[in-house]
Amino acid sequence: MRRILTAAAVAVTLVVGAAGSAVAVPPVAADPGGGWSVVDGRLTWRSAERVPMGDAAVEFWSGDRMLGRARPHPDERTFTLSGVAPGPLHSLSARAAGKRIDVAPPRSSRKAAALPPAAPPAAGGADPGLPGPYRTATSEYDLAPVQLEYPEKVETKAVVVAPVGASGKRPLALFLHGRHSVCYQGQSDDVPQQWPCPEGTLPIPSHRGYLQAQQLLASQGYLTVSVSANGINGQDWASEDGGAQARAELIRHHLALLAKDPRADLGKVLLVGHSRGGEGVNRAAMAPDPRWTVRGLLMIGPTLFGHNPVPDVPSATILPGCDGDVFDLQGQMYVDETRGVSRGKALHSALYMVGANHNYFNTEWTPGQSAAPSWDDFPSDQVQDAVCSPGTPTRLTAAQQQKAGATYIAAAARVFVQDDDRVLPLLDGGGVRAPSAGPARVLSHALGGNRSPVLLPAPDVRGVRICEQVTDVAARSCLDPDDINSRIGHFTTFGPVVPEPGRYAADLRWTSAGKPQRAVLPRPVRAETGRLALRVIVPPNSTGTAFGVSAVLAGGRRVALGDVRLDGLPGTELTTSYWAQEVRLTVPPLPVTALEFTPRTGSGRAIVLDAWAYGEGTPPPGSVSLPQLDVGTLDVVEGDSGSRTYQVPVTVSGRGAGQVRFFLVDAVSFEVTRTWLVTVDRSVSVPVTVTGDEMYGDGEGQYLLAKAERGFQIRDYIGGVTVENDDPEPVISAAVRSVRVAEGGALSWELGLSAPVETPYVVGAQPEPPASGAELSSTDVDPVWFQDVAWEDPEPSRPLSSTAALPWVFFEPGTATGSLVVPTIADALAEPDESVELHVTPDLVLTGTVSGS
Repeated sequence: MRRILTAAAVAVTLVVGAAGSAVAVPPVAADPGGGWSVVDGRLTWRSAERVPMGDAAVEFWSGDRMLGRARPHPDERTFTLSGVAPGPLHSLSARAAGKRIDVAPPRSSRKAAALPPAAPPAAGGADPGLPGPYRTATSEYDLAPVQLEYPEKVETKAVVVAPVGASGKRPLALFLHGRHSVCYQGQSDDVPQQWPCPEGTLPIPSHRGYLQAQQLLASQGYLTVSVSANGINGQDWASEDGGAQARAELIRHHLALLAKDPRADLGKVLLVGHSRGGEGVNRAAMAPDPRWTVRGLLMIGPTLFGHNPVPDVPSATILPGCDGDVFDLQGQMYVDETRGVSRGKALHSALYMVGANHNYFNTEWTPGQSAAPSWDDFPSDQVQDAVCSPGTPTRLTAAQQQKAGATYIAAAARVFVQDDDRVLPLLDGGGVRAPSAGPARVLSHALGGNRSPVLLPAPDVRGVRICEQVTDVAARSCLDPDDINSRIGHFTTFGPVVPEPGRYAADLRWTSAGKPQRAVLPRPVRAETGRLALRVIVPPNSTGTAFGVSAVLAGGRRVALGDVRLDGLPGTELTTSYWAQEVRLTVPPLPVTALEFTPRTGSGRAIVLDAWAYGEGTPPPGSVSLPQLDVGTLDVVEGDSGSRTYQVPVTVSGRGAGQVRFFLVDAVSFEVTRTWLVTVDRSVSVPVTVTGDEMYGDGEGQYLLAKAERGFQIRDYIGGVTVENDDPEPVISAAVRSVRVAEGGALSWELGLSAPVETPYVVGAQPEPPASGAELSSTDVDPVWFQDVAWEDPEPSRPLSSTAALPWVFFEPGTATGSLVVPTIADALAEPDESVELHVTPDLVLTGTVSGS
């Protein structure tokens, strides 16, 4: 049996997730135990416990470096990643959305967390959570399945809740659930998760999980449809974009069907997406269609792997404060990554819901309410957390969370579809609450709408510390790079791009009161509205952070705008709580040259993301149609010599010019080799040079990532040049096949390749029982070496052939020689000769004998 463990020999996939992308890595020694192994070139982690299918991508890491996004297997315990060579892959870990899932959660703070004070109710009795005048009727449809990008067709199935007796066409709200387990059989936990569901099992009815929100909207006159996406969930591991485009196509398929429904007003469409469903509705809104108009989006705990929100469609994003699935709250990018991209007229709101988890917005994902087995995604069964464990003052019950979710979905419908600005303060940082949301504390901030920029922190702002949101350099970083918070929330990374230019904040720190810190603007700004909104982060659980804000006018006159006082969000090691709260002040409608911040407390810290002049109401976003850019993939053959330059296929559609930032990433090291900003009109040239050689290995590929900076919309954000290795695999040989040493010595074989290799090449040697005599055991060899090659304990003693041990020989790039070593230990036992038989290839078998004593 031959097992070639090489990064060069296996195709490497690239998928940008909550924290990074796949990469071939050079071999370095792996951690023992923990369910890790390498089989046929695939790094494998098998969890002792079931890891239920969720929306965050499962990633493998070695230390602080991401190795790639792992493929889930139907048993919900096994995850594999191809293209990773063994040995010593140090500090292996499995993570999802920045959080480790291969170890018990860290001990959490047991100190009681303060519940944020209740905000005043919205003025004028604006409460979108109140039922409307209509009775509702529920039905379902189950039509012919649709062929998307996957081998198996996807169901066309939905539950419909409609108003009874409502005349005329009704606005449409379409719901899409996220990535969840696909199949069930009673209360069993051992059902394979695949599509189609195995015989004897049933599809989980995730699409029925939003009936409360559907019924509320239907009572208010909306036609509501919630669609099933199990067929995507069971196959989306194969999608580079995590299934975003497939989900968008499924939505568009349903909208095309509903366009024939005489009850539906498809000029007024609200799309609601939960988790990866959020990324699906975002992608669906990118492509205009004359048959419908998407007036707004509401996302719940969504993913956004591509950092590519639709800038000109209004949106609101619920960020669950106790999200145990999309833990990094990457949905914040639906707000932050719209800044400066388009005209900024569309409102983009973030709603931080204290005490809400990920799953309970869907009743079919909630214990006690679901048909299939379900769970609390926050690890309450493993830790006692001061903020998120059930029973704490801050944690919402399932019923409270579902009521609050339905209320804010209805709020988005009122603002985006009905243009009802009485409800706007619930979404735009107005600091009010909806009584129907019960005890839920929902904080909001927003960009866009009727806002114009005053302070956008960047290197051209002088006088205060300008920090970088995404960097590994502590002296430049907003937060300590070793702190998990430096990679989540507002600081979520764009795949492997660290550092990322263009993302900055103003970092205010002080140790005494009274000394002002002045942010000098690059040019005077006139705040015509007379009102100023700032987005400010203060540390979680901090209390009473206070500072005064003044405007410095042309000529140097200072005008005090007022004081800011903020308490941090309740947080522990298991929450994402460095989140910006919106504060508002009055500013004179005169040219402002600087903003000045004067501490009112003896010490403190505040990170100012930005400051805006804002006006009343929301202007219509208009029918802006930004040009769109798609990055494609070109497959080429390496060749034996010479260099050839290829163009990455980048497609530009629509009219207009704008700026796009590109990142070129080496396919093997996964390091960003080039970053540049381009003004794009009708086309863009991205050349990649491939140099041919006659060495085996894949070292020439390049990935291209794209992110909109201004005037563009990005759909397919990742592609590049994939280079097919056309060189023959080298033949391995050994000058001496049989060696003998005394006990305590090292069995060593010198191996050679028929030709040098281009990238790291590792060949595994499978222990088999020797033809005769005693076999070397797990306790006859060095225990550290054994753990490195077997990922298990040497005790109890057992023959090497009965363990997972896989000794290997590592060939450095450019070389053709390497050593295979089995170090033994000496003991005081009287033993016969013991042997090991290592099968490298069917034609190459190595034997080693340790002399008895």
